Amino acid sequence: MHLTPSGLAVPGPSRRTLLRGIGGAAALGAGIPLLSACGGSGTAADPKSVTLGSKASDPVPKKAFAEIYAAYKKKSGITVDVNTKDSNTFQEQINSYLQGTPDDVFTWFAGYRMQFFAAKGLASPIDDVWKTIQGNFPEAMQKLSKGEDGKYYFVPLYTYPWALFYRKSVFAEKGYEVPTTWDQLIALCKQMKKDGLTPIAFGDKDAWPALGTFDQINFRKNGYDFHVELMAGKASWTDAKVKSAFDLWAELLPYHQEGAVGRTWQDAAQTLVSKKAGMYLLGTFVAQQFTNKDDLDDLDFFAFPEIDPAYGQDTVEAPTDGFMMSKSPKNKAEAVKLLEFLGTTEAEDIYLKADPSVVHAASGADTSSYTPLQKKAYEMIAGAKSLTQFMDRDSRPDFTSTVMQPSLQKFIRDPKGIDSLLSSIERQKKTIFASS
Repeated sequence: MHLTPSGLAVPGPSRRTLLRGIGGAAALGAGIPLLSACGGSGTAADPKSVTLGSKASDPVPKKAFAEIYAAYKKKSGITVDVNTKDSNTFQEQINSYLQGTPDDVFTWFAGYRMQFFAAKGLASPIDDVWKTIQGNFPEAMQKLSKGEDGKYYFVPLYTYPWALFYRKSVFAEKGYEVPTTWDQLIALCKQMKKDGLTPIAFGDKDAWPALGTFDQINFRKNGYDFHVELMAGKASWTDAKVKSAFDLWAELLPYHQEGAVGRTWQDAAQTLVSKKAGMYLLGTFVAQQFTNKDDLDDLDFFAFPEIDPAYGQDTVEAPTDGFMMSKSPKNKAEAVKLLEFLGTTEAEDIYLKADPSVVHAASGADTSSYTPLQKKAYEMIAGAKSLTQFMDRDSRPDFTSTVMQPSLQKFIRDPKGIDSLLSSIERQKKTIFASS
């Protein structure tokens, strides 16, 4: 996720960049640690500083982080020595970086990407940090910060949800009601089509938006636990549960904008702006396309409807960024103190003032400056029972990019032959997940 100069989140190359440190050509043990720590190899720790490796190279987040670190120095007297690399480079070299002489603390993503390095012993458990900050976060965010061993490895900073966006004026004019169940969603799509609207805007030219559609349908139909197991390579893609999710998607697909594989997400968003489409499933960064204030004020969203009452609308897809501690920090005591500060609403408030495109990960944060959309996004995440990330964060990025993206585009072009498609996905998954 990149950020525009205005502070709005825009999916950029980093969304689709292979995290080569997880599988593929740069398996564990391979690669030259081009991305190195501030102090370099063998440098003794400065007791008055803590080093931090950052992927926040874009101007808005870089400035926002700098203001957090300045506030921390004022409070503690400790300098945060920041080592910033562009996001793609950071992600591509993260594996060799963590095996070399990494910084004490580093920026990273929640979900599978965090758990992978925790399981490989390339990050330190931070249960001692969480004894201090636990009360600052809702239960779902706490769960999101744990490794597979049940220990904490991650301190979340900011997040944003995926949801179905719509124009309030269109719903009011047509008498549409927000659907809360699958049957209501299908009925609404049928009515929108009769009214001459494209029910659901859709652009999958860059191959990642469809991942979000699958995520929503799968965890609504099969629940959070199964979804997480599937993303981690533990459940089978030929399981009848997965087939049922694709069958539901095939039912919904005719109400999506045609020609999606040749359309960018921005172009699809413009059909919602122009009131040619009734709804759009995406992250809150869709607001970037609403450059007219009246249009932006007319934008609203709702959670993806319930499919199975057993799971309701408990799960929210909320990609979350934050911090981890390297395996052998040179200044562990100060690294712990820094992470404790980064897990406060104070730190998040500082970040959000500089970057209004996202929302606090902590509960009890200062939301007074939030837009109505931000307030609703924050409430949706805070009220979730479980939080997912996004398929390319909840699963191996090499599997997502080389298998799932082309497979879902194939499905979008021709939703028939689901069985053979899922068999192909499962075969490739076994090969990729067997390598580490």
